[in-house]
Amino acid sequence: MQVNGYAGVDFNSLNLTDEQLHIACKKLVEDNVEGILATIITDDFDAMLKKIKNLVKLIRQDNFVRSVIRGIHIEGPFLNPEEGYRGAHPKEFIIPADINKAKQFQIKGEGFIKLFTLAPESDPQFMTTRFFAESDVVVSAGHTNASLDELNAAIDNGLKTFTHLGNGSPVVLPRHNNIINRVLSLSDKIYISFISDGIHIPEFVLSNYLQIVGFERAIIISDSTAAASASPGTYSVSNINIEVGEDKIVRESGKQNLAGSAVTLKESQKILKKLLALEESDLNAILCENAKKLLNINGS
Repeated sequence: MQVNGYAGVDFNSLNLTDEQLHIACKKLVEDNVEGILATIITDDFDAMLKKIKNLVKLIRQDNFVRSVIRGIHIEGPFLNPEEGYRGAHPKEFIIPADINKAKQFQIKGEGFIKLFTLAPESDPQFMTTRFFAESDVVVSAGHTNASLDELNAAIDNGLKTFTHLGNGSPVVLPRHNNIINRVLSLSDKIYISFISDGIHIPEFVLSNYLQIVGFERAIIISDSTAAASASPGTYSVSNINIEVGEDKIVRESGKQNLAGSAVTLKESQKILKKLLALEESDLNAILCENAKKLLNINGS
């Protein structure tokens, strides 16, 4: 549900070509991926519109690409701008939720937008959440410090899931009343996604999360960048330069914070199977089936 790029290709590039997208999709299939949501992250609003328009055009003109890319996930720009909560999303482009801008996203998306991540506290009267939910777009909370009341109100207005819990939050949090515990307390109401690359969340912590959420409500995402299924080196995610070493840790150039993942979903599956000893049925649920249920996507 969250693929920012793959095999050296950045889906967030303003210059993304049909050949690049075809190559990335071919590699995804080789890596046993049935389908993805191509993810566009926070940038200048007009630049995001251009990227969405180009991505839709490229998907429409290539039947193979369309069989792999089942839709688009927009992550931002309606996020919490505070340090830690915004993660690697550029602060200068983060803005409050705006219903008119949301409508422009929908127009450019031509029905391909399937998932939209926002911070509920940035959405006045939850108008944007309600608009997308009524437009058959799954709304997810993420990069947020929403209160429990705000999260519940967002759920009442159509929020259905949470994006990569345990990430997009500061290193230091209040002991009890923090965004992680608030979201976990709502696991009977929403789906919750996690990055399982052995880097974003320690394995024992992910095990704790999965025990709380249960295999019916948990979803594993890759948050992959162009560095996934590619060699170590320097890549980009939108206008963010990233560096990837042999350890497969993706960081903003010159910084310590994480900026997506270089681990493929196939590698995540190995981590889950080896370190957490999960059953095949549970693996299939959290790696594939729950996402398809949430997004109402049929298998190929």
